[in-house]
Amino acid sequence: MKNKPKILIVDDEPINIKLLRANLISYGYEVLSASNGEETLKIVSENDIDLILLDVMMPGIDGFEVTKRLKAGENTRFIPIVLITALKETSDRIKGIESGCDDFLSKPIDRLELKARLQSLVKIKSYYDYMRNYEKGLEVEVARRTAELQQALKIIEDASLETIYRLSKAAEYRDEETGAHIQRMSHYAAAVARRMGLDESTVKSILYAAPMHDAGKIAIPDSILLKPGKLDTDEWEIMKQHTVIGAEILEGSETEFIKLAEIIALTHHEKWDGSGYPKGLRGAQIPLAGRIAAIADVFDALTSRRPYKEAFSIESSFDIISESRGIHFDPEVTDAFLAIQDEILIIKNRYKDQGESKLFKMGRKNNI
Repeated sequence: MKNKPKILIVDDEPINIKLLRANLISYGYEVLSASNGEETLKIVSENDIDLILLDVMMPGIDGFEVTKRLKAGENTRFIPIVLITALKETSDRIKGIESGCDDFLSKPIDRLELKARLQSLVKIKSYYDYMRNYEKGLEVEVARRTAELQQALKIIEDASLETIYRLSKAAEYRDEETGAHIQRMSHYAAAVARRMGLDESTVKSILYAAPMHDAGKIAIPDSILLKPGKLDTDEWEIMKQHTVIGAEILEGSETEFIKLAEIIALTHHEKWDGSGYPKGLRGAQIPLAGRIAAIADVFDALTSRRPYKEAFSIESSFDIISESRGIHFDPEVTDAFLAIQDEILIIKNRYKDQGESKLFKMGRKNNI
């Protein structure tokens, strides 16, 4: 905190500066001086000035112009400026007011008037400084608290997503799909949603909702879920019910991403041409989240090993997706997916399978 208010005297007459300096020092002020407008602007830019006593009539930039420039500056507009002038015309005072000055002193200057006006204006400057520092401190504190809240929210969101993955990963113990499939598929879906221009809130909801797409498989018998060969007609009808069961498990929530998960669970096996299940929805009848989840789920299935097939190559998998445009998949969703192939491969490499699920290995061993 400053011990003495700092006052800048600006006058092109050294004798005037000398007289004012003597008075101001006796009043307890720290004094700086300048002899022209350019020097004034330089000193103000380099020092924390509390008040300026500014002569109007100076060579070069006059007092009116100096005042105007200082009052236009973000960091200098609150410095009180007192114009010292021998001018008596009302028009000159109006010009000073228009330029932004705070007060006037007429030459010759009365010492008592000078002291009183300085005390008043320095108090006002001190109040402005206090309020600005308070506002800056408040901004810093708000920024700090906001950062803390954002960090806490990030921790909660990460924990929530991990919980979703871990609970969804229950299928790993009853199905050939691993937890990595859940992570890949959900990140594929989020990447496609982002490419399609959906807002970040919706993208995040899809990221959180997509892992629950196969929640209904928990109700499918092992003899069907782990069957290494092709399912017969009756078995296939039972398998298809995992979409309906998943939606029933998730229905009734007030949480937005769980509502979205219900939609995805029910519709991620619908097809653009109407040949999907469980309702045979066609085209835009299928909710967008379901259309996005479908392409993410199928791509990961194509590029992953299953009991009934080996993994397709990356190139072949992208070709199959492309060939299914307008048949299995929404054309716009397909275009968005194919436009981000590099990002899809990054996600695939980031979330690699750690091995076969426990029951999948048991099923193969026991030929279930």
